[in-house]
Amino acid sequence: MDLKKYIRSIPDYPKKGILFRDITTLIKNAEAFKFTNDRIVEIAKTIDFDKVAAIESRGFVFASTVSYLLNKPFVLLRKKNKLPADVHSIDFKLEYGDATIEVHKDSIEKNEKILIIDDLIATGGTAEAAAKLIEISGGKVAAFIFVINLFDLPGNNLLKEKGYKTQSLIEFPGH
Repeated sequence: MDLKKYIRSIPDYPKKGILFRDITTLIKNAEAFKFTNDRIVEIAKTIDFDKVAAIESRGFVFASTVSYLLNKPFVLLRKKNKLPADVHSIDFKLEYGDATIEVHKDSIEKNEKILIIDDLIATGGTAEAAAKLIEISGGKVAAFIFVINLFDLPGNNLLKEKGYKTQSLIEFPGH
């Protein structure tokens, strides 16, 4: 299945100069959504990991399927002030501003291998912050799985240069 035809591209969103790759058109198509989740699960089965983590919020859409089907605990990486218990926090830069993600301090045990799933890798700021959050929690990043890699933006290469394994289902230019 050609998943690219299910991704909507929106120019100048959320700000001028950004070409936003929208997965809502993929997830509203039952066949494309099932195919995408099946492929992610197939990839996840090849990775040695203890828990699956997802970056708020679109990562939750795909990681919950992996958690359920592979019987792995699910760790939420959330925006600032969304988790009720004690948290670890990481501040980072986005293409269009600053952000913070957090994880509960009791979500990850020492040396647990964590698979991180998100919808898209662009500049890599969010993914790198997620990896740091896993590491300050005592865990190790097993790998990343993305639905989309924006291949002409530095994110995927940034992660690989830092020694992280990454896989993506489809690639688009980021501009």
